[in-house]
Amino acid sequence: MPGPFFADANSGYENAQYVICGVPFDGTSCFRRGSNLAPREMRANSYNFEAYSSFYDIDLSEVNIHDAGDLEVAQDIDSTLDLISVHANKFVTDGKIPVMLGGEHSLTLPFARACKNKYDDLGFVVLDAHMDMRQEYEGEINSHACISRHIYEEVTQKYASIGIRSGAREEYEYVREKRIKVFSADDVFSMGIEKVIGEIREDISGPVYLSIDMDAVDPAYAPALGTPEPYGLTPRDVRTVISCLAPKIVGFDLVEIAPAYDSGGTALLGARFVRDFIAASARARS
Repeated sequence: MPGPFFADANSGYENAQYVICGVPFDGTSCFRRGSNLAPREMRANSYNFEAYSSFYDIDLSEVNIHDAGDLEVAQDIDSTLDLISVHANKFVTDGKIPVMLGGEHSLTLPFARACKNKYDDLGFVVLDAHMDMRQEYEGEINSHACISRHIYEEVTQKYASIGIRSGAREEYEYVREKRIKVFSADDVFSMGIEKVIGEIREDISGPVYLSIDMDAVDPAYAPALGTPEPYGLTPRDVRTVISCLAPKIVGFDLVEIAPAYDSGGTALLGARFVRDFIAASARARS
């Protein structure tokens, strides 16, 4: 039966290599609210899957995974970021690989910063439908629509995004001016995901933080999203990114599921991506 924690997260904190945490906050969401419910729904759906992954030939019940539960959040984004920064820094300092379940995309920032503090040559790869390169959105500089701008300007310029198909003209101009590696979903369709990953690896060869905004996936596969955008990636595209980057990933998150907008399929897919990451990472380290 589904429990309060992620399936197969049976390890205590001290022995864990992977620490899962939920951050149930969606305070800056602007189209559909409800991603604050996603950590709970992904945990519930994680019990659908066998512990053994035939794709990675590894049994997650034999991997040291700890679920730290949901972190405390505040009513506003700035206070929430301060609260979760304490936990993000502890997880990384203690040698854990953080696995954050959002919540909205702004919550990525403290976890990426914590990884950068430990890994000076950190690279950042994000799967997203949206540029998220705004300086502010609706008067909020820490909006979910600004997360990639914060990452690029404050965390690391070893940055690449995959799946982009939406943004303001100013965001596209900023990306061109800075020569930032951005691959649209159409690029993935025409080039193939393996070639896209190969081009990213030319600039990002060291430790990687991988952030998956579920709206990178086509809403035909994942309709329960805060800001759905058609013509997206396939789940197999996402799994390939996870599999290829897993040996280098030191931090991971999955954000922006709004569970109320379908019958559970999007949270199910999100839970599978999380399990795929842990399996791929553990396999690479075995």
